[in-house]
Amino acid sequence: MTDPHALARRCLDAGIDAARPERVVAGAVSLDGDALRVAGATYDLADYDRVLVVGGGNAAGRVAVALETALGDRIDGGLVVTDQPADTDRVECVAGSHPRPNAAAVEGTRRVRDLLRDADDRTLVLAVVTGGGSALLPAPAGNVTLAALRATTDELLASGATIAEANAVRKHLSASKGGRLAVAAAPARTVVLALSDVVGDDLGTVASGPFAPDGTTYGDALAVAERYGLDLPEEVRERLDAGARGEVGETPVADHSAFERVTSHVLANAHTAARAAMAEAREAGHAPLLLSTRVRGEAREAAKTHVAVAEEIRATANPVAPPAVVVSGGETTVRLGRSGDSGGVGGPNTEFALSAALELSEPGIVVGAADTDGVDGNAEAAGAVVDEGTVHDRRAAERALDGHDAATYLGERGALVGTGPTGTNVNDLRVLVVSGRGSG
Repeated sequence: MTDPHALARRCLDAGIDAARPERVVAGAVSLDGDALRVAGATYDLADYDRVLVVGGGNAAGRVAVALETALGDRIDGGLVVTDQPADTDRVECVAGSHPRPNAAAVEGTRRVRDLLRDADDRTLVLAVVTGGGSALLPAPAGNVTLAALRATTDELLASGATIAEANAVRKHLSASKGGRLAVAAAPARTVVLALSDVVGDDLGTVASGPFAPDGTTYGDALAVAERYGLDLPEEVRERLDAGARGEVGETPVADHSAFERVTSHVLANAHTAARAAMAEAREAGHAPLLLSTRVRGEAREAAKTHVAVAEEIRATANPVAPPAVVVSGGETTVRLGRSGDSGGVGGPNTEFALSAALELSEPGIVVGAADTDGVDGNAEAAGAVVDEGTVHDRRAAERALDGHDAATYLGERGALVGTGPTGTNVNDLRVLVVSGRGSG
């Protein structure tokens, strides 16, 4: 018999490990003489005088290390901004902060833009774009200050807005996002290496799309602010209003000439993690079922649907016979309210887990949820693994959930999953281990 708690944790670990930059870059990038191969495409280094590595995000430091391993001294330099600096030889790592931008990230982004402006048509830019890049590649535009950008970030994080909605706002307050780094790099050849943390892998949303065309407008950003009742700083509101009136230039769209020399490759995403979790389940003799890698909405509500699926499997063997492992990915959200500071500890994955624990009433189902970057909201944990016995005081658990303090409660119950910062980010990963009837 396989212990279902241990299996849930192994599935989560397998998913995170599969998305680690050193693995995905090694599997997708290789060099044979002058032929640089990236995910099936080939670039002739003889056509270029310089190769630069630039970008940002949670995984950017480790991607840079992996690229140095693959290309060695063919890399002429570069700079990435990350909250998890790595030991690099040829590409400088600047330490920024996430999820709120800081002054170091602003300065690092300025230096990235300067490197790109110096590039010419004999330069090959390897652009590293990963989850977390929206905070780690900030460049406040116009009269927008860093303080205003941080306040806006706090409002967006507390609002429950989707990542696409949040980034529609952030792109229109930035001189780096929404394709503006692609414009800075032109006429260089830019090859984007992306680790996607967004539903559907929209490269205009990953890290707020610094090298991708932008399909959103100032009007869209204002609509998000109105929809969620955002309390925006005055200079932010003024910039969005001016942009909507046509007084500030829009972000570049797909027909901009800068994108003619941009090619993008998604090296890892939610499917990468989900497939590895399913393989681990299969190895343990459990039937794997991929529910979806596009799960979204309120974390506590999504948990109820997941538990219902697991209950159906256990009761009727539909849509798969137990023992089984249900896997899902995507991005659920937590709405903190106007204050933005609940005083609690946790994030979407711990709230998902606690909500699931409140739903579970019989043995036979174990639920695990984790953020693949290793940090769930403001908790020092990636997520949690729970079962029908996790909640021992229902009223206390409900108060913790309503107070956005799920990680504190689950920590007291010994249910947290601690991975430490993983160096990757392909969003949330969830597994539900369902035992057959007659087993616990």
